[in-house]
Amino acid sequence: MMESNNKHNWKTKLHEVIYEADTPAGKLFDVILLIAILASIVLVMLESINSFDNKHHTFLNIAEWVITILFSLEYVARVISVKKPFKYIFSFYGVIDLLSTIPKYISLLMAGTHALVALRALRLLRVFRILKLARYLGASNQLAAAIKASRAKIAVFLFAVIIAAVIFGTIMYLVEGEKNGFTNIPKSVYWCIVTLTTVGFGDIAPVTPLGQFIATVIMILGYGIIAVPTGIVSAEYTKASGSDSGKLSDEEVVQLESVQLNTQCCVNCLTEQHQDGAEYCYKCGSPLHHNA
Repeated sequence: MMESNNKHNWKTKLHEVIYEADTPAGKLFDVILLIAILASIVLVMLESINSFDNKHHTFLNIAEWVITILFSLEYVARVISVKKPFKYIFSFYGVIDLLSTIPKYISLLMAGTHALVALRALRLLRVFRILKLARYLGASNQLAAAIKASRAKIAVFLFAVIIAAVIFGTIMYLVEGEKNGFTNIPKSVYWCIVTLTTVGFGDIAPVTPLGQFIATVIMILGYGIIAVPTGIVSAEYTKASGSDSGKLSDEEVVQLESVQLNTQCCVNCLTEQHQDGAEYCYKCGSPLHHNA
């Protein structure tokens, strides 16, 4: 019985350190984890520089193996510290943690897969939990809602842009012809889209005076085209946020009141975002705090 309690206690303490950031140990673990992730990303970037890799290949390889082994141990610790391991394994962070760890091992068998460890950058999303940035998610939700409300207008606008690109591309194909690089209509449409978006790769350029005049018109239209979607979304965002009145809407008040800054994570179902001071998980009812 005593052995069972000891096992339960160390698993509980391990869970609090790894999954939560409210305790000093949890914060320290997460900060060290973020530093390791950043170091790993920097190492991968440096390794892609041939001149640097040739001079320091051994150091880079050893350092990457050390970090990979640490991440492997962390992954195992996350699995064994929860009651339902598969809940974590198939969660968003579980999949990311696995995908960011195995490329180094796979690189022993298959070349060219090591660069996939750059997926570890996605693990930096944990900074929202560590620094308690949830208070700022309300604004992002408003922006997402504005984009969603504007999707019909934006879709109509993009459809009109595609039609215009096809028409202008066809005209340029007829005006410039194959001798000037406009070898076919699809390639001419590609040039038109590149010009409309003001990217201008320069791989194809009009030569005839008429073609250059049409290109000038397309370039000017491009500036207007870029501004239209921004205006549509901005109008919806202003409407949704109620900025005209200078007061928060009822929905915003509810959002602000519902934002919790604690990082309690249920050991049973891995649910987060509990109410401040909650003793039990709102989803499965399991205790959030276990007495030693």
